[in-house]
Amino acid sequence: MAQSNIKVAVQKFGNFLSSMVMPNIGAFIAWGLITALFIPTGFFPNESLAKLVDPMVKYLLPLLIGYTGGKLVNDQRGGVVGAIATMGVIVGSDIPMFLGAMIMGPLGGYIIKKFDQFIEGKVKTGFEMLINNFSAGILGGILAILAFLGVSPAVDGFTGALVVGVDWMVAHGLLPLTSILIEPAKILFLNNAINHGILSPIGAEQIRTNGQSILLLLETNPGPGLGILLAYCFFGKGTAKQSAPGAAIIHFIGGIHEIYFPYVLMRPLLIIAAILGGMSGVFTFVLLGGGLQAVASPGSILAILAATPGNAGSYVANISGVLVAAVVSFIVGSLILKTGKQTEDLDEAARKMQEMKGKKSSVAGSFTKQQGDVPASVQKIVFACDAGMGSSAMGASLLRKKVKQADLNISVTNTAISNIPSDAQIVITQEELTPRAQNKVPDAYHISVDNFLSSPEYDKLIDQLKNDHTTSKAEEEKNVSVENNTDSNDGLLKEENVFLNQHFSSKEEAIRFAGSVLVKGGYVEENYVEAMIERDNMTSTYMGNDVAIPHGTEEAKKNVLRSGFTVIQVPEGVYFDGEKVRLIFGIAGKDGTHLEILSGIAITCSDMDNIEKMVHAKSAKELMAIIQSN
Repeated sequence: MAQSNIKVAVQKFGNFLSSMVMPNIGAFIAWGLITALFIPTGFFPNESLAKLVDPMVKYLLPLLIGYTGGKLVNDQRGGVVGAIATMGVIVGSDIPMFLGAMIMGPLGGYIIKKFDQFIEGKVKTGFEMLINNFSAGILGGILAILAFLGVSPAVDGFTGALVVGVDWMVAHGLLPLTSILIEPAKILFLNNAINHGILSPIGAEQIRTNGQSILLLLETNPGPGLGILLAYCFFGKGTAKQSAPGAAIIHFIGGIHEIYFPYVLMRPLLIIAAILGGMSGVFTFVLLGGGLQAVASPGSILAILAATPGNAGSYVANISGVLVAAVVSFIVGSLILKTGKQTEDLDEAARKMQEMKGKKSSVAGSFTKQQGDVPASVQKIVFACDAGMGSSAMGASLLRKKVKQADLNISVTNTAISNIPSDAQIVITQEELTPRAQNKVPDAYHISVDNFLSSPEYDKLIDQLKNDHTTSKAEEEKNVSVENNTDSNDGLLKEENVFLNQHFSSKEEAIRFAGSVLVKGGYVEENYVEAMIERDNMTSTYMGNDVAIPHGTEEAKKNVLRSGFTVIQVPEGVYFDGEKVRLIFGIAGKDGTHLEILSGIAITCSDMDNIEKMVHAKSAKELMAIIQSN
């Protein structure tokens, strides 16, 4: 348990570091392009335009990082105070204060957040704006002064020590050893965090003083991953071998390193191939004097070439380092694949990757099993989610409406994945749940969606079904009975359970608020709240269209006393796994009595005009009227 907690803490810290830098990569690229083009050794030396370089790296980039760090902690106010505090470390130093911004930005957000919590409910009406503005200014100013006097010199010394350490490692030929840490860490749980959270800030200082930095090549080198994927192309088996060529292109040209991680996890010994490939590449960079003069993001060969200094020697060094890494990892990877038993479950490896990283993968959907065409004469479509009470019910309601509008006599139902009927012909699930659904009913046609409220897959499916569909009268009657097999109960939506103008710093805080409302209303037992958190960690309850529907797991159904809803308006939004949510529908479903009103909510929320109306509703009655009008 202790090891697990440490891993989660490291994941969160690493993700937080990279989250401060990743949204601002465009600014890093802009600075890199201007540097590459206009400095004295650039492609088109220009003394006037080169004046942009120092202000951008010294002021613009740290301020953006500081603002983003503060905003992650306490939204807009946190961002403003974080930026003010960051100005103190910037002015107090002569080097780019990326690390200082990563300290002062979140600290500024945290301080103003605690202040807001302290004065909550204590400010007299009419004084809110005055207090908000002066508190941000005063606290931000104090933090800027403290940063100038104390934090800046400390970070200055720390950064200097790191640079000296890197120079020492380079001089003694030890820099390749960093691959022993970097390659396994990025595969297992720290992709982007090491590069953007640690290497990029130090590399920026090296660029400012030396014109380039080898550190920016340590994690972004696509060679190790390319070699492993090529080994699968020649010596892999089954789905892994078939999908490896496409993954190699996405990785090498597109720069999405995450796509090769599941291939390594299928055969963990391949981490050795990644390490040796990485070490060989770094050794080549050091030997030939490789380096970049800007951050390469994403880590594709194209981005690396674009950030390479404009001289033949640098191009030879960087290209050679990438090729050497690829060749070494290919040779080692081929030996490992040829001499041992391989696991062919790429879907399971992708799921494991997401669990270790503690967040949704942008490429996980690329590994789902290939399948043929939509079956002929479809009679049964099943939406499935973990519990069968929330997202699947909303998705089924929307598709059922589209099926009816298209005059197709097809049964559309929803259920928990564990209860998917064996005769289901088409099964629709969220991307992360598709592998589980495929294991439950492998002969069905599976569709993955990431937006239950407005997925283009719905219309695509309807068009395909229109071309080939015949259904018996009995099936038509069955479909009607499914649609109407819910109790009409508008009383589930109560005015006292509608909350306007709420503010949350995290999705967990929002989910716990929704759960507490259900507990106080007598709809669920208290431990249902933890099941709501668990359900969202398992698969995001974000539905699309700025809507989330937190609810419990399948096991938590026993903790539901009666069906109930809460509607929470969050005008400024709260992020659910990177997706902004402005409307939250907390759900407790008992014996299907909630399905009719949930269907109405789904249809209402499928239209963004309705979303805007509900987000800007001035009263609970007004918001409820919008839902009940559909």
